[in-house]
Amino acid sequence: MRKARVAAVLSGVVLSSLAAAGTSVAAQPYIIDGGNADSLHGAARMFAGGQELCSATIIAPDWILTARHCTQGADGQQISFHVGSLDQTQGTTVNATEVHESTDADISLVKIDQQVQTDYAPLGSEGDVKVGDEAQVYGWGATCTDKPEIECQSQQLKVAKVSVTSIDCPDGAAGTSVCANRGDGITAGGDSGGPMYANGKQVGVASTSDRQSYTAYINVTLYRDWISSVAGV
Repeated sequence: MRKARVAAVLSGVVLSSLAAAGTSVAAQPYIIDGGNADSLHGAARMFAGGQELCSATIIAPDWILTARHCTQGADGQQISFHVGSLDQTQGTTVNATEVHESTDADISLVKIDQQVQTDYAPLGSEGDVKVGDEAQVYGWGATCTDKPEIECQSQQLKVAKVSVTSIDCPDGAAGTSVCANRGDGITAGGDSGGPMYANGKQVGVASTSDRQSYTAYINVTLYRDWISSVAGV
């Protein structure tokens, strides 16, 4: 099965699996179908050089969790986030001051230049996600399959239900993932770095997807020691 990284296309620039004209940067997912979210669940929209790129979550006042291929995909441009709004064009802009990329998995931690007061994403621990669980995935990624993804990035935060099939599957990018099958929607370009929730906790970070029926999220519960060592969470 073809696995595709799940970021977003920047003005015709491809993020890994997104095949469009331009220089290859990295790849990512988007939520096709599903519905609009009614609360943020700690989500933040990630930009590089002012262009929409990925999704992410705020896990502490000045720390944001996203995918490693998202921070690498920024390609040296200033990373920023829109926080505090379901509408990615609204909210407060915060800028990255430090980027810490895991050497073991497709996750990154980004320190930001001001503290954000919000409901932070509660990170799961081992045992918080199980095979058979219904999980929820969130992101601002593309919502179409019939045109370039940069043309159909969602303005509103979207959510879809997926069914967990494994909690220790190998990830196509790096690390160990929670794998899931499509429920009422599926992730793709622009959802990369966004959260998977199960039983009220964030248990995954969007990494890869075939954009039709299958998606993989880095299993956050297995990397809590690294997250704690960097961000103290």
